[in-house]
Amino acid sequence: MNNIRVGFAICGSFCTFSKVLPEMQRLVDAGYEVWPIMSAISCTTDTRFGKAADFVAQIEEMCGRPIIKTIKDAEPIGPKALLDALVIAPCTGNTLGKLANGITDTSVTAKLII
Repeated sequence: MNNIRVGFAICGSFCTFSKVLPEMQRLVDAGYEVWPIMSAISCTTDTRFGKAADFVAQIEEMCGRPIIKTIKDAEPIGPKALLDALVIAPCTGNTLGKLANGITDTSVTAKLII
C-alpha cells in the first residue's frame, strides 16, 4: 500500500480508544502512511480509561509522526489534498452532527474544508 496516506482521526468516546488503536496499528502494519489527528479534548483529557499523554505517545510512536491537534495544523489537509482516505474512529454523535452541518470547530472536523 505504498504512498497511500490515511488520516486517522480520534475524538471523544474515550472508552473506545483501546479498541481503535489496534485498528490504527493494522493500517500501519499494512504499509499505509497514517497521519494521526486528534481533537484538542481527546489529546489532553485524562480519564478513567487512561492518561492523554500515554495515548498521544503511543499513537505518535505507532505512526512515526506527530499528531495533528489544532485547527490551524489541520486546515491544509483538505485544500491541499494531503490525504487519500480518512478514518474517524471513534466518531461521536457530536462529531457526526458537526460534519453533517459543516461545523469546523475542531481539528477532526476542520481537515474536511475543501
